[in-house]
Amino acid sequence: MKLEAKREQLLKPLQHVIGAVERRQTLPILTNVLLTAQEQNLILTATDLEVELSARAELSVETPGETTLPARRLHDILRALPEDATVVLNVEGDKATMRCGRSRFTLVALPAADFPTLEDLPFEGDIRLSQGALRGMIERTHFAMAQQDVRYYLNGLLLEAAPGILRLVATDGHRLAFQELKAAVDVVEVRQIIVPRKGVLELLRLLADSDAEVALKLGVNHIRLVLGEIRLTSKLIDGKFPDYQRVIPRESSRVVIADRMALRSALARTGIVLNDKTQGIRLQLEDWVLRAQAQNPNQEEAEEEVEINYNGGPMEIGFNVTYLLDALGALNGELAKLSFSDAASSCLIEEAEGEGGRHVIMPMRL
Repeated sequence: MKLEAKREQLLKPLQHVIGAVERRQTLPILTNVLLTAQEQNLILTATDLEVELSARAELSVETPGETTLPARRLHDILRALPEDATVVLNVEGDKATMRCGRSRFTLVALPAADFPTLEDLPFEGDIRLSQGALRGMIERTHFAMAQQDVRYYLNGLLLEAAPGILRLVATDGHRLAFQELKAAVDVVEVRQIIVPRKGVLELLRLLADSDAEVALKLGVNHIRLVLGEIRLTSKLIDGKFPDYQRVIPRESSRVVIADRMALRSALARTGIVLNDKTQGIRLQLEDWVLRAQAQNPNQEEAEEEVEINYNGGPMEIGFNVTYLLDALGALNGELAKLSFSDAASSCLIEEAEGEGGRHVIMPMRL
């Protein structure tokens, strides 16, 4: 295998796929990147057996072939070379030589036949929407995913595809984030799949805030994202996601309408006195006033008052302040709507106007 290319032609696709390479692997081949050189292009592929990333670069190949090279070593070398430099890569047996001007590097190559790939997978459903729309939905839900929960099905993001509708849901058992969007969803019946945390984070890293179209392909055990010359394939979590519809409150006797950013700023200031172990904040509701109070174990206190539209009578309730800040930050509108039933019931946070997402937060005992 032999090819000649500009530094950027090799570095850019490598940067797209290197997120799938774990620094510590029990299998040495998984620390490598697969290079497949065809006549007019080079395909780079990396995997950790859960997520696979591949990117294609158009360039002239002198001698087609396949090999695998140490991904991070190759990345470091390319980053260190001058911009617009020309790189000649020649692979013979288990040795790869890279030349650039007066620089020469020799790397150990492992056989391409030993590299695990996810090429021939069956995909049934197809979803098409803009990059920006998908990225926005993920940004407004992924923070509610659980981390290393024994309920493994919570350590990911639920993707629910219905004809013409795409829904994303995340929950850690204490809060829930929900987003819904009309999209070109080609499925016959409602399908639910759970994308693991790493796949979700790689999606966020790859997606741009643009109108360019992206395609999601749904399989039995995998999901695939096709984004121009980049392709991401992720395994799915095998489990049943909780019935999120039952968690979202339908009717509430107390409703608060507030300036979203004013309320979020007040909560953030009040939360300054809290530490990692004490994240609880007390909300006191009175007609037209919300009072936020926080106290830490050292008896340091903070209090803020926010003017609100509310006349449901006095109520006091506690919440994790981080959950409140995340939910308010995920909304778009100027006004936020907080719906309560009583001090022991969950709070529904959504935009006062519009079809934004919904966020449910369970109360805390303070």
